[in-house]
Amino acid sequence: MNHQENLTAYLQSFVNELVRNGIKNAVISPGSRSTPIALLMAEHTHVNVHVHVDERSAAFYALGMAKALKEPTVLVCTSGTAAANYFPAIVEAKISRIPLIVLTADRPHELRDVGAPQAIDQINLYGNQVKWFMEMSPPDAAPEMLRYVKTVSARAVAAATKEPKGPVHLNLPFREPLIPDFNHLEKYEADDPYLQIINGELTVSDEYVKGLAARLTGFSKGIIVCGEMNDGNFSEAILELAKALDFPILADPLSQLRSMEDPDNLIVDTYDVFLRNEDVKQALVPEVIIRFGSMPVSKPLTIYMRELEALQIVVDGGAGFRDPNQLTAEMVYCDETTFCRKLIEHVEHSKGNHRQLWTSLNEKTKQEISQVADITELSEAKLFHLLADLIPDNSVLFVGNSMPIRDLDTFFHKQAKNISIYANRGANGIDGTVSTALGVGAAKRKPLYLVLGDLTFFHDMNGLIAAKQFDVPITIILINNNGGGIFSFLPQAQHPKHFELLFGTPLDLNFEHLINLYGGQYSVVENWDHLRALCTDAESNFSIRLFEIKTNRDENLKEHRQIMAKVSQEIQHFLRDEGK
Repeated sequence: MNHQENLTAYLQSFVNELVRNGIKNAVISPGSRSTPIALLMAEHTHVNVHVHVDERSAAFYALGMAKALKEPTVLVCTSGTAAANYFPAIVEAKISRIPLIVLTADRPHELRDVGAPQAIDQINLYGNQVKWFMEMSPPDAAPEMLRYVKTVSARAVAAATKEPKGPVHLNLPFREPLIPDFNHLEKYEADDPYLQIINGELTVSDEYVKGLAARLTGFSKGIIVCGEMNDGNFSEAILELAKALDFPILADPLSQLRSMEDPDNLIVDTYDVFLRNEDVKQALVPEVIIRFGSMPVSKPLTIYMRELEALQIVVDGGAGFRDPNQLTAEMVYCDETTFCRKLIEHVEHSKGNHRQLWTSLNEKTKQEISQVADITELSEAKLFHLLADLIPDNSVLFVGNSMPIRDLDTFFHKQAKNISIYANRGANGIDGTVSTALGVGAAKRKPLYLVLGDLTFFHDMNGLIAAKQFDVPITIILINNNGGGIFSFLPQAQHPKHFELLFGTPLDLNFEHLINLYGGQYSVVENWDHLRALCTDAESNFSIRLFEIKTNRDENLKEHRQIMAKVSQEIQHFLRDEGK
């Protein structure tokens, strides 16, 4: 065979094996050295190709798709710095356990370290931020090499989807010419996978579950903490377990437990507020904590768990180690839904007054927080309190990091609307937020709302091109306090001399120009009725809508402190009346 035939047979076998192992979507960054793999993916009838010209944005877009679909997305780029621009999204994917298959084209071995253009060292480029790396052999159509390339393809899918899920990296060196032979692609087709790798489900023995159930029966004071979870079956299972144990569920906004029916009033969603009160923490000391998912957003909750001497049990279907406090007594490697189902079979239904105290405090706190609805001026706190009303049923809400995700945790409470909530809480970065949201929107194909701050938006403004290219309508609620609002809440704010220069970082940007560039709708929110009218406008034909809410960082800090002080005072009265 000549070079072109070797190239085609090798790469078509590779792509076919990806598809036969479940790959449906590929995000391709344009480039020359990646030409053969890009062309063959575009030619394949079972691969949905998304071409994104900016590599950093493309990687976050792929991350969003994989996050929403719970299956691997393929990323393809040329050699050189294109591959380096994937790094931030790969870091996020590794920590958040999002499956990505990263394919970087490379110069052949003879063109490395000799001054060839667009050639960098791509061997183990992402280090331990990927689960698995393979430097591929140059294309060859010998039978043993076709077996090799199919095996690597299947292994890549299996490695990305094995718990804990995450990114894998294959580096593919190509010699010129780079154009495949399209006349003989059918020769390399096959109906069945060459290799199937079956990933099993983590579980624990019945003996352990029975013993745990017996121990839990002896506890009258327990809580369940749920961080980010995206398993639809888990929500039902955890509610059943909480009911059987009579334990309250402290539900992080990313747990997907705040947007569902809760007939037994098991879900607590204002703990971020009342756990700031020392008397409350003393009144709510549990004997046992069972935790699921990633670490919660709430810092007061994290501090609360760190200060306790309770038995702490973490259930992790990804067999990782999510315990920055390092106080876990039992790390249970078991699929979370399976764990709940098995434990329910053995626990004795109990009833006590500990959960009642949690839920009473929750309702009292919610009652006090609801008074933010009376705020007439534009307010970051009130925005998040109103979000559930502003966003339609069966929609997707993506929230930026820093203050927005924290305000969501504090002010967005449980309701029966089916709102799926997402954020990039692996590395907690503000880069790539727009692109990730659009990737989620492309996968979900539901009304998409993105709430974020001005610095976060600035970091990924070019990501908006995906809304136009891939027809992903998005409504952006931009909180513009002209800088890094979260730093006003941190100790740095007590040192004003260099605060604005180093932390406040005002940008003084007119975002209307950007939205005009993309042909979207831009509106400055005048008041709450105006925002409600904008959000409920069903006649809008714009794929991009941006509603800018201008706030003041100093006023926002003052407002938050006043709200917290007022709630804490009322909780204090409540505890006194309850005799706690």
